[in-house]
Amino acid sequence: MSTEAEEKEKVEEEKVEGKIKEREHIGEYEESAECPECGSSRLSHDYEKAELVCENCGLVIDSEFIDTGPDWRAFDSEEREKKMRVGAPMDVMTHDKGLSTNIGTGTRDSKGNSISSDKKTKFYRLRKWHRQSKFSDSKERDLALALGELNRIASQLNIPKSVSEDASMIYRKIAEKGLVKGRSIEAMVGSALYIACRQNEIPRTLDEISESARVSRKEIGRAYRYVASELGIMLKPAEPEEYVPRFTSELGLSNKVQFKAEKLLKKASEKELTSGRDPTSIAAAAIYIASVQCGEKRSQKKVADAASTTEVTVRNRYQELCDKLGIELEVN
Repeated sequence: MSTEAEEKEKVEEEKVEGKIKEREHIGEYEESAECPECGSSRLSHDYEKAELVCENCGLVIDSEFIDTGPDWRAFDSEEREKKMRVGAPMDVMTHDKGLSTNIGTGTRDSKGNSISSDKKTKFYRLRKWHRQSKFSDSKERDLALALGELNRIASQLNIPKSVSEDASMIYRKIAEKGLVKGRSIEAMVGSALYIACRQNEIPRTLDEISESARVSRKEIGRAYRYVASELGIMLKPAEPEEYVPRFTSELGLSNKVQFKAEKLLKKASEKELTSGRDPTSIAAAAIYIASVQCGEKRSQKKVADAASTTEVTVRNRYQELCDKLGIELEVN
């Protein structure tokens, strides 16, 4: 008993001296990133005991932290949907971020009884008015159209959702600054998607985007330069290595060819052979050389089609790489 009393007395003295800081609110220690005893950042949550424990020294840092999860349990997706009391998370891919409401099209009330014909007509009129009043002004209507177009292009080009969300945020900035006025919505959407792809190092060529957006390459390029200058976006030039995995996948080539092509491009970059040239054509030339060297040759036409360039360009680039890097290539 005396030992416990001594320990309590010691703790009180340390509190007075300021060595131990008293907690101001529940969950305060949970917000910290390190152990107050040993300074370790290896902290783990024991949700069954509601404890925050240091894995290094074993100190129980907090035993009253707040559980932010639901107050119910579900054992399958159907039960989870029944018990869930909140809606879907915010979605930046829709003009209202998914926070709008819809009037259902059901023909029965909450008790399962059939709705009368008068009420059906009334609900039909309500749905019609609701659709018409969904957009507060023309800007919101244009935003909905633009985001719908962005979704379509991203789906067609197999662009990840995270990149599409970045593109939608860029387009929202474009719309807020009034940069769309007097310009094609499709071109501005294409430029936003092109910027997002470049920022996330998932490159898509202007030709690919223009084909999906049904707008000329020149118009999208002009829109991209205008948006980049107005929003102060600085993008580094695309590297040929970024295109290699996608092109080799489209051509059905092995990882061996991909690694070989990337190695060739690294050597070419060291000798400054890639600067001032189209990265897709340089990547296509490296893939062609690697495919021949690895015994998985693809014709120049197939490689050119995968890279959206011409056979002549691929031929010129691969001959240039062979000459500068001292590669002897036997092409049958």
